[in-house]
Amino acid sequence: MGRAAKFANQALKIRLARFGCSNRPFYHIVVAKTYRARDTKPLDKLGTYDPLPNEYNEQLVSINFEKLHIWLNKGARASKPVEMLLGLAGFYPVHPMSVLQARRNLQKLKKESEEHTEASTAV
Repeated sequence: MGRAAKFANQALKIRLARFGCSNRPFYHIVVAKTYRARDTKPLDKLGTYDPLPNEYNEQLVSINFEKLHIWLNKGARASKPVEMLLGLAGFYPVHPMSVLQARRNLQKLKKESEEHTEASTAV
């Protein structure tokens, strides 16, 4: 019995598994059974995600797209955070929450820059 037939009737989820310390999170992108996803070992590791920016202000993501295709063909479904990452990577269309979050960040930056210019001109 092959691996594909072994998991054909089970609900699978592509999700983030948290590793690292309390102040330094690090995530693995894994395939797990939908039920008891936290209690069992993941079936396969597809990649990693480091949410904290490095010295170049980049968040690092590595994904094995070949394995991702295989698991999606087996019926695995991606969680919302993974869908957002895959949308930013160009694998899926950009997730609407990513667009909304970018718009909010832009408004916040504009507001902060306006406050900074008002404070500097008042002095």
